[in-house]
Amino acid sequence: MLSRVKGLHSLVISVGLRYAGARRRSQLVSFISAISIAGMALGVCLLLLVLSVMNGFDRELRHNILGLMPQGALYHRQGIADWRALQRDVLKTPGVSGAAPFVQLQGLLSHGKKVTPVGLFGVDIEQEANVSVLPGRLSLDVRESLKQAVNNIVIGKGLAESLGVSVGQRLMLIVPPAGSKRKEPKLGAFTITGIFDTGTEVDNGLALVNLMQAQALSAHPGHVTGMRLKLEELFAAPRLVADIVRSLPYGYYGSDWTRSHGNLFQAIQMSKNLVGLLLFLIIAIAAFNVVSTLIMVVVDKQGDIAILRTLGASSRTIMGIFMVQGSLIGLIGTSIGLASGYGLCLVIADLFVWFEHAFNIQFLKSDVYPISYLPVDLRVDDMLLIGFVALGMSFVATLYPAWRASRVQPAEALRYE
Repeated sequence: MLSRVKGLHSLVISVGLRYAGARRRSQLVSFISAISIAGMALGVCLLLLVLSVMNGFDRELRHNILGLMPQGALYHRQGIADWRALQRDVLKTPGVSGAAPFVQLQGLLSHGKKVTPVGLFGVDIEQEANVSVLPGRLSLDVRESLKQAVNNIVIGKGLAESLGVSVGQRLMLIVPPAGSKRKEPKLGAFTITGIFDTGTEVDNGLALVNLMQAQALSAHPGHVTGMRLKLEELFAAPRLVADIVRSLPYGYYGSDWTRSHGNLFQAIQMSKNLVGLLLFLIIAIAAFNVVSTLIMVVVDKQGDIAILRTLGASSRTIMGIFMVQGSLIGLIGTSIGLASGYGLCLVIADLFVWFEHAFNIQFLKSDVYPISYLPVDLRVDDMLLIGFVALGMSFVATLYPAWRASRVQPAEALRYE
């Protein structure tokens, strides 16, 4: 009995594979079969590529943009005088992995006749390394220049291009009065000691100076604006910051990344889901092209089906043969799509850069988009999910044509042979 079942399975598979590779009397059938494979491969390839790019944007938001900007921050209405005591208390909170003081100012940078707004951050560069990835992207000389309580400034690449300046040139900083009785703006002349390029929107409006220099320009000299926090779990930021604020004296308040970049994260997730759904529909359309292909194959092979039935093949055997053939079409298309999608994911970022340089076009500008490059994050679980869904759709698409084949009557089919 067992050997008979094995023999039946072998027959179904061997005949199904033979039908899949055999030359057909109708060139139209062969053409539609090739179109089905190509459509499946194209849908799988595009879906894998788009999901990888969306994953890349999600990764850059988490590790790059949120590595530069505060994941969480604590403020006091009158500024924080003893920030070291606050830092010690905050670091004892579970879920907080780093804390660093900062002074935040809004001002204008001018060079010659050019003026541009700037978000000025006064930082202790050694402390800042505990909460931000930016110090790690600065050279040792630049970091040393920010340790000195002199008028040194480090600006983003976008700011440097707006002002037309380079390292070593001097800028005039104008800080308007805010939150005090002071009526006149504070002025300062700063020397550019470094220009950073993160490839994000931060480059267009951020400048760094020494913490003490920024304190002297602020409305509360000797105080810091707030305390930046680095958190172990990004999505716990709202709850964690709120808990810390409740444990502090009156006058403290907090903020977290969901207020500044939460909309961007939601937009990326929504775009990923919508684009994924649309491309899954493309795969579904390609999969159900298998239906028309197999129906035409059934018509093309009616004589063979009749002969198999007269030789004793059951309806189940006939169904199995055409299900194997249709599943093979899906397997070939899915395999080609996954392989080509994997290859594109490996080279698309370089191709994107080459295309921009070759045609002198910048598609992603950091003043419009959060980053100025194309990120790609290829994930194995996406490949497996796409592969299983595509194969599943292909298998479901074979059921009706295979059932139609099993209903072919030998006498009617052989009458015209």
